[in-house]
Amino acid sequence: MSLHGAKKQEVIGKFRQHESDTGSPEVQIALISARIGELSKHFETHTKDHSSRRGLLKLVGHRRRLLNYLKSNNKTGYLKLIGELGIRK
Repeated sequence: MSLHGAKKQEVIGKFRQHESDTGSPEVQIALISARIGELSKHFETHTKDHSSRRGLLKLVGHRRRLLNYLKSNNKTGYLKLIGELGIRK
């Protein structure tokens, strides 16, 4: 499951650092978080979809690695991002 164009552009517009930014860690984490949210809703009705659950776990791991990278390189950006997305403590 991927994000549709309008939703993806909305997330990119909210978290980008400059006009042509589509690949910064902040944007990547926000996009992955949006996909995780959509997959979580999917599992409310499709509880036995184990192949998609594996994909969800891979996304969570990828987001965790990106968050660790951001935390080590840009502490203020990390704190701002987790506050806006409502993840971690």
